[in-house]
Amino acid sequence: MKELKEAIRTRGKAINKDILLVDSFLNHQVDPMLMHGVGEAFADHFKDMNVERVLTIESSGIAPAAFTAYKLGVPLVIMKKQTSKIMTGNLIQTGVRSFTKGTEYQLTVKRDFLPENSRVLFIDDFLASGEAAFGAINLVREAKAELCGIGIVVEKSFQSGRGRLDELGIPILSLARVKSMGPDGIEFME
Repeated sequence: MKELKEAIRTRGKAINKDILLVDSFLNHQVDPMLMHGVGEAFADHFKDMNVERVLTIESSGIAPAAFTAYKLGVPLVIMKKQTSKIMTGNLIQTGVRSFTKGTEYQLTVKRDFLPENSRVLFIDDFLASGEAAFGAINLVREAKAELCGIGIVVEKSFQSGRGRLDELGIPILSLARVKSMGPDGIEFME
């Protein structure tokens, strides 16, 4: 997606060869016009997959996933990284390690929001090692739903996530595939 790559080049910042800061348009401050385009790109790509739910992880995946769900006309389900006193009932949980933060958390969703046999599209902001995606896959499987696709806003292609996910045969669309990055700039895969 041309507009996304341009935003990454001009407004993103490679902190080092592994960390890309996109907080000016994706996850701290959100550019709604850009996210609208991101949502349309995902919805157009997966439109024939009979998606019944869009699934994401709080909080960075919410903006692109919300625009995708809106365009597809289906509910958005947000997996939580922390439980609370009001999050009770029939919960599904799995442990996930955050690449960026280097910490572990319990990914949690109410089973009621992932009905058995429902067709689910997972949308996330980044794909690095694939831990978040595998957490989502575990929860979808636990719910006995079907993961029909994965949409990634920014893929760090030089890390292991894509290779690990490709082995599962789930359709994946990454809108910007970063080949390398550093102080000299960001290079994308064609």
